[in-house]
Amino acid sequence: MSVQAVLQRAAVLCYYLVLGTLGDAVLLAAWFLWTRGSFVIRLIGVDYTEIFVILSVWNGPGWPLLFPCQTTHTRLFPKKHSFVYSYLLVGIPVGWTGAAGGMISNDEHGTGASGWYKIDAADYLERGSGHLGLRGKLNAYLESQGVDASRYPYAYLVTAAKFLGYHFNPVSFWYLYSANKTLAAIILEVNNTFDERRMYFLTTDDMTESIEAPEDSSLEGDTRIQQSNDSKPLRRTWPKDFHVSPFNSRKGAYSLVAHDPLAPNMQGQGPIDNTINLISSKDHAKLVARIFSDGDAIDPMNMTFLEKFQFLASWWWVGFVTFPRILKEATLLFFQRKLHVWYRPEPLKTSIGRHADKTERVLEPIFRRYLKHLVEQTPESLSIKYIPSGIADAPVEIMVSASAAENPSPAEEMEFKVLTPAFYSRFVYYAHDFEAIFSELKENNTIWVSNAKLLPKLFVKKDPPLPLQTASYLDYGYFMAIKKLRQRPERLERPLTSSQTSTTTCSPKDIRGFRLSSMDGYVLAHEDSKTRGAYRNSVLKLFIADRIALGNVDVLQLEHWILRLLLAWVAMS
Repeated sequence: MSVQAVLQRAAVLCYYLVLGTLGDAVLLAAWFLWTRGSFVIRLIGVDYTEIFVILSVWNGPGWPLLFPCQTTHTRLFPKKHSFVYSYLLVGIPVGWTGAAGGMISNDEHGTGASGWYKIDAADYLERGSGHLGLRGKLNAYLESQGVDASRYPYAYLVTAAKFLGYHFNPVSFWYLYSANKTLAAIILEVNNTFDERRMYFLTTDDMTESIEAPEDSSLEGDTRIQQSNDSKPLRRTWPKDFHVSPFNSRKGAYSLVAHDPLAPNMQGQGPIDNTINLISSKDHAKLVARIFSDGDAIDPMNMTFLEKFQFLASWWWVGFVTFPRILKEATLLFFQRKLHVWYRPEPLKTSIGRHADKTERVLEPIFRRYLKHLVEQTPESLSIKYIPSGIADAPVEIMVSASAAENPSPAEEMEFKVLTPAFYSRFVYYAHDFEAIFSELKENNTIWVSNAKLLPKLFVKKDPPLPLQTASYLDYGYFMAIKKLRQRPERLERPLTSSQTSTTTCSPKDIRGFRLSSMDGYVLAHEDSKTRGAYRNSVLKLFIADRIALGNVDVLQLEHWILRLLLAWVAMS
């Protein structure tokens, strides 16, 4: 998470804690007039033709709806803790595009349709690829799970949509329907506060019973939801393999009880009623989380101007305080309940890593070309499927050696998947490729490969490294500094909880003489001057930040600006 994002969220938290809802109407009116002046004029004129022209072409089942909700969390073990908050969900049929009443929009065709609550296909499932639309991305995900997408011709997405360009979305629900419009499966799209993501595909097949919320829970919200149908809820239990809360390990299991909001036959309009249970690895009921409708769903097409204004005045702030509320409850659990913190492990193969930072975005395409260079140079017949991490729209690439290109039938295949973009910034610390790959695969878990026995054919070098050769004095100076400052990165070994200490008492001293890495040599020999400059600057910043900026390039940049200001002040005085 960037420093700017942290400051923005801190500002929202301060506003929420100090002012609460005081001044909401004034702030909302300011935003309204500043960003939507022309839209107000159109609404007052009561000319809805332009706004609804795209919506009118939708003939499929389902309808865009606003779902005012409440969410409750009841922690049962090892300490009891409960809370309840208001929460707003937006539902749209997958495949619908346009604007509904100026309130909900999904502009997949670039027509300029706009609403207060926006859904962008690029924000869901695999990162990027917004041009595919929600339906295209859903089909691609189902195919990646070995599922025929034609089994689910209808789908309905319920999510926390963007408001004024911002959203924090802990979980989205994809309701998948069969050809006869009955609920057949659900995709839970879970995001944690570390910008990582995990999708769970749950079908109605082989359903198992779930642990229900305790009857004596005082904060379960209003359970008197008017069920508009008698449909049977989907119940599933599955192993937990994603780090969501720092107060829970990655072990245990989840169970879900989910009601169909569109029953019967995708003609209903709510309510939302989903319960997720966390079961510990020792089969203790640990936590019950529930989200349910707080009143009827709202059709934005039937809202008057006054109703829209009242709704926005009541709900505009909810999305902004989701993250501050999480911080608040985490503070209570840590300081009042004295719960141990489970440090974040690196994501598994089934998860999606965080977004790459600026340095990692520079290094990823260079590593990609370097890996392709190694594949093309090997005498073995290899086919490598490279899957990047952290960069939206970065393509998966198939790399083949020269011998495999001539005769692909006997080629050995391997999938090389980067699990977290941290791999790119860690790889440049190593002077030896095979050591880097082995350490990141076995010790640090930043990559995954399907056929590890092929790694020596790519990364073990038989020829001794060449000395530094370059005609540029600038390159020579930079790469000599990189050679001097290079050291093996710290192992990603964390204590399991805040109450435990690391098993490693001290880092072993590396007595080898560090040299230019093979990727350094590749960049000097094969990349252009612009890429060489970007590479050497990024690597040198990483190495310097380790020594004077707590290993953080942003802190190093801040120190740089402070130094420049001090020098300017001295010069002027």
